[in-house]
Amino acid sequence: MHHALGAWAYRLGWSVVRHVPPRLVEPTANRIADRVWARRGRAVRQLEANLARIEPMPDAALRELSKRAMRSYLRYWTEVFRLPRWTAAEIRDAVIPHHTDRVKDALRSGRGVVSPLPHMGNWDLAGAWAVGDGMPLTTVAERLRPDSLFDDFVRYRQGLGMEVLPLTGGEPPRPVLEQRLRDCRFVCLLADRDMSRHALSAPLLGESARLPVGPALLAQRSGALLLPVTTAYEGRRMHLRVHEPIDVGPDDGAIEKATVAVADVFTDAIREDPADWHMLQRVFELDLGPAR
Repeated sequence: MHHALGAWAYRLGWSVVRHVPPRLVEPTANRIADRVWARRGRAVRQLEANLARIEPMPDAALRELSKRAMRSYLRYWTEVFRLPRWTAAEIRDAVIPHHTDRVKDALRSGRGVVSPLPHMGNWDLAGAWAVGDGMPLTTVAERLRPDSLFDDFVRYRQGLGMEVLPLTGGEPPRPVLEQRLRDCRFVCLLADRDMSRHALSAPLLGESARLPVGPALLAQRSGALLLPVTTAYEGRRMHLRVHEPIDVGPDDGAIEKATVAVADVFTDAIREDPADWHMLQRVFELDLGPAR
């Protein structure tokens, strides 16, 4: 019942929000975000627990930050619902790119690029922008329940021009990703949370968190360039920053070293724009309990 209700809510958003006049979208989303925030459900409490790792702050400041983060999170969803109807010009104008030549130069030189991203800003908008700017990409999607909801999300991202591979329930995605990178393609992966047994304990915001080794492993195995990407809102536009490449050597400790370096990039980005980090789930080891 819970999954069916969630699927109904997402589909309602897709069918309704994209038809709302643009001038009403932001105030409506903010009202919804404020109501969800005021109820202080489990997701909001976890969001605050995550944001509290950024720096010591009074409770009132933390509450205000989490309120802004929920508004940013609802902004992400309203953009998701409306992105399929945006023109190429609207997508282009919504993004302020920084150092995207690092991706283009690598692809032109015959080298694939794998980019880890945190749950910040709007990663779907970043992907749509990259596709429109001549950088077709491949990504992996966590399987949602029910399957019909997951299928909707896959069709949505495919409609934006992305190749989407399921994380589970099909062929393992890693061999396909490795081949895409050897074919000089662009692979983007959300990489600030991993609850699998393969996750690495790495410092995020100064505290041990469970992070995926996939991006660094793919770079090592395929010879691709590892380029972290972060996004954050500023007014009605979004910054898309391609950070400096992270070296992934051939030695056994290279994967861990590179993953820690990615976490350092994420830490700096989150501290710079904390309200745009949409992490409503547990990621820090202290929150996972002794069973983990």
